[in-house]
Amino acid sequence: MKLDRLALGIITSTVLFTVSTFAVTNTVKEESLGLRNTSIYSEDKVTVDKTQYGSDAPGTSKKIERAFENAPPMIPHDVEGMLPITIDNNQCIMCHEPAVAQSMGAVPYPKSHLTNFRPETKLDKDGKIEKDGKIITNTSDIKVVEKPLETLAGARFNCSQCHAPQSMTTEAPKNNFTPEFRGVGLNSKSNLIDNIEEGVK
Repeated sequence: MKLDRLALGIITSTVLFTVSTFAVTNTVKEESLGLRNTSIYSEDKVTVDKTQYGSDAPGTSKKIERAFENAPPMIPHDVEGMLPITIDNNQCIMCHEPAVAQSMGAVPYPKSHLTNFRPETKLDKDGKIEKDGKIITNTSDIKVVEKPLETLAGARFNCSQCHAPQSMTTEAPKNNFTPEFRGVGLNSKSNLIDNIEEGVK
């Protein structure tokens, strides 16, 4: 009995010693975890590529094709003096409003920007959640109700939340992604309003 316990103790000690030795010799150092070749604790030696946005005036720039279907298009022109965008000062809609876009040589914002997808939400007198006039117990039961609007939806006023100027740099990594568009012209226009619930049902 004592011999069995002694043998079991020796085997256990050997296993623990072997595991701890393996762990110490095969420890991954923090410095090797990232893509940086410099210290992760200091920004002193970090160099950043120069960011140079397009300087073409609105209406004179070349349109940038979408990166994938329904991707928010990049801004191809200079945005100097147009940012920040606020609810009361949005210079983008001066040209991209559908009623004037064509005459300005701009791309009109799509129907999805003229649609409210958010349900009107409030608490009823009993403290239950009410959305679009119906009591909801499970928010996954909500059906999207598209409410067409005459003007830009309030949720869409901040254009630079999704759209950004393109940085013209030669230092950027090569992009090997090749998008596939399901329809003709979808590399330059949106069909989001037609398939907004795709993959959700």
